Amino acid sequence: MRISTIHRALVAGLAGLLALPLVAPAKAQTATLDSIRNSHVLRVGTTGDYKPFTFLDTKTGNYEGFDIDFAKDLAAKLGVKLVFVQTKWADLMKDFAANKFDIAMGGISVTLPRQAQGFFSTPYLREGKAAIAPCGEAKKFPDLAAIDKPGVKVIVNPGGTNEKFDHDHLKAAEIVLNKDNLSIFDQLAAGKADLMITDASETRYQQKLHAGTLCAIHPDKPFDFAEKAYWLPRDEPLRQYVNQWLHIDQNDGTFATIYGKWLQ
Repeated sequence: MRISTIHRALVAGLAGLLALPLVAPAKAQTATLDSIRNSHVLRVGTTGDYKPFTFLDTKTGNYEGFDIDFAKDLAAKLGVKLVFVQTKWADLMKDFAANKFDIAMGGISVTLPRQAQGFFSTPYLREGKAAIAPCGEAKKFPDLAAIDKPGVKVIVNPGGTNEKFDHDHLKAAEIVLNKDNLSIFDQLAAGKADLMITDASETRYQQKLHAGTLCAIHPDKPFDFAEKAYWLPRDEPLRQYVNQWLHIDQNDGTFATIYGKWLQ
């Protein structure tokens, strides 16, 4: 083939490539601070089943709780409409990866697998796992060694850090999986299990809701270390904005007011 012929073939091939439409694979829009402001909507992913942080009243369709109040405050400070996107603990990471919401709020514990997928805000609460049991039985379970024995039934909700903690630490006790996180404490109060291990803040709150029936077991000395924060996509301006918003709330009285309402 002569040089001129090769040249013409290359030119023709290049022209054909340039004529092809530029089509990128379909991909969900990743939330950014700019996209939230441009859409005038903040989508907050929350489970709605974790008092005192997030609870969906199925009769009214309204959410309430510690982190629900903060979600409302964040949307107001951004000047955008707030939309709650319901998720489940078992689906949280999948829904986060699918960009179904702009931020996850509602008692979200900081974990390394979650950190690998996105950013966390500055933690707003430090705690860990503690036990809660019917008050008459609580003294039987002062520590994990007393809990992890044959015949002891530990009830747990599916898909979250509670279930992981139980499987990581309990080898002899029976782990009883409850279908959801809404009825679990009523099941415990009814004697369907001996105890539950969950976040210390939740044991304190459920002790108040079931006064005289369920008792938190040394929530001031949890079994492990954990922190709660808000889970964000990998957008640095959005993370910085949320951190600054949280910092201001923690110093202007907003955080103290909401904390006193739900966690004291």
